[in-house]
Amino acid sequence: MSDRKRSTALALASALAAGSAVLLAAPAAQAAVIDVAYDCKTPIGDKSAVSPIDIKAVKEGDGYKLTMSFQKGVSSSPVELGKGAMSPSAVILVDGAEKASVPVSGPSNPEAIPANTPIKITDLSGTYKPKKSGKVTFTAGVLTIKALGTTTTCTPGNSPKPSLELDVTGAGSGGTQSGGSAGGESLPQTGPTDSALALGTLGGTVLLSGAAGVLWLTRRGQRARS
Repeated sequence: MSDRKRSTALALASALAAGSAVLLAAPAAQAAVIDVAYDCKTPIGDKSAVSPIDIKAVKEGDGYKLTMSFQKGVSSSPVELGKGAMSPSAVILVDGAEKASVPVSGPSNPEAIPANTPIKITDLSGTYKPKKSGKVTFTAGVLTIKALGTTTTCTPGNSPKPSLELDVTGAGSGGTQSGGSAGGESLPQTGPTDSALALGTLGGTVLLSGAAGVLWLTRRGQRARS
């Protein structure tokens, strides 16, 4: 292999390695599954239950689609709830750069729920459109369950910590939305798919810069031999 080809190959390998390093080091949004202790007011008396809550955000237009997931059932019914008999909704509390309440809702139960069995809540979703720029947190708020003409209200009783922390840019502020808590500019990284796209774009930028560097090194080598 000639010296020129060897130099080009080494430079390209270095550029690829740099791109991989940036992919690994790119910041992500801070997220955690938080145990929420719900105190529920039901038609048959007070009940309590703890459910791990996960909140994710995916960039959509000028806002974010929030998804609130329950990993355990809360409350229960003394009678069987037939398919589609239960309708859940909740509120996600936003704090930090701005304070807001985002209503989220989800589909009814896809299968019948036996009597005296913890009610599994379907994933709840809603849209958050930031008005101010900065770091915000998302925390589980009040959960409402409607079934068979009754309403059960469940309030977090343990002052749960935020399930998600995210850097956002408010409407009209301009600039690039950024996800994560680490410093520096970054693209939104709020969910598995969104993170992969953001990382892929960031890595592509580095690889393009590396390719330009390879061309520059090659041309410089050619000039040196002239």
